[in-house]
Amino acid sequence: SGQHRVPRATAQLLAPVGDPEKVICVGLNYHDHCQEQGVKVPKEPLIFSKFPSAITGPFDDIVHPQDTSELDWEVELAAVIGKRGRHIEEAAALEHVLGFTVANDVSARDWQMRRNGRQWLLGKTFDTFCPLGPAIVTREAVADVHNLWIRCSVNGHRMQDSNTRHLIFGVPALVAWVSRFVTLVPGDILLTGTPAGVGVFRKPPVFLQRGDEVQCEIEELGTICNRVV
Repeated sequence: SGQHRVPRATAQLLAPVGDPEKVICVGLNYHDHCQEQGVKVPKEPLIFSKFPSAITGPFDDIVHPQDTSELDWEVELAAVIGKRGRHIEEAAALEHVLGFTVANDVSARDWQMRRNGRQWLLGKTFDTFCPLGPAIVTREAVADVHNLWIRCSVNGHRMQDSNTRHLIFGVPALVAWVSRFVTLVPGDILLTGTPAGVGVFRKPPVFLQRGDEVQCEIEELGTICNRVV
């Protein structure tokens, strides 16, 4: 009815999923992201994870850890699981997806790529390293999830500008693949990978500093914007 609308300026939006059982991530899942690194396209999805404590709101601050000097951005399409399943067939995989939202897979590249035996987890899972939102757009409301522009800007400068049609493994393939190994439950978050334009592969590399503002947006899904503090 619109009788109880709250002005956006007076509302604090929280992450649309605050405490999922799992935050599942995918590496090297855009053709252009593989090209910028000079690596081969993977034959199978590369799966890693973040702890749920990394999730923060769509307009909350990203806390720059004291023990990293290589903080990077990664705009990503995130799928939210809505139906429990294991060994899900790819043809039926979208039936297990509630909807989609925007994520930033914030990354400490020094911890990801050089420290801790080059295992990715610690570099990906600091608190506030997964801004999420601004809302969940239901699956039925998205015309074609594999044809959406996806962009990231830092301080107003466009850094990533691609389209989800460049995904190597689409959402159904990822849901089916992950469900071979774990049971997916409602609320699980599946980050589907980032396109080209991240800071670490620029020449010279560019990293986030305190005071920077990172804006991630995906067509039909909305925009999140986070300040680095």
